[in-house]
Amino acid sequence: MTDMEKKVMIRLCAKIVADTDLYETDKEVQNLIDWVCLSEQIKENNNIIRNLTGEYKKIEPDCRERVRVQLERMKELCKERNNLYEKQNDLKGQKQKIEKSLER
Repeated sequence: MTDMEKKVMIRLCAKIVADTDLYETDKEVQNLIDWVCLSEQIKENNNIIRNLTGEYKKIEPDCRERVRVQLERMKELCKERNNLYEKQNDLKGQKQKIEKSLER
């Protein structure tokens, strides 16, 4: 799926949620929209995780030269990455629940 197609799907979901009561009245519509939104959030989080990991790898050699400021940034990056990993697991769990309900 292209980026444009993804953007159109997200906009369509947002329009459905904003302009109709289908989201509240139709469980399948709700699950489909939630699945799309969760999938996009997972992709965004994966990109952030990759960027944080890339930044961490760039900083690591300088840390060996005892650069205290960079060591502190590494700690922050690890905390951010770990928090995102935890959120990813929660999002994946929600997505799996929705997928199971869609299979019925």
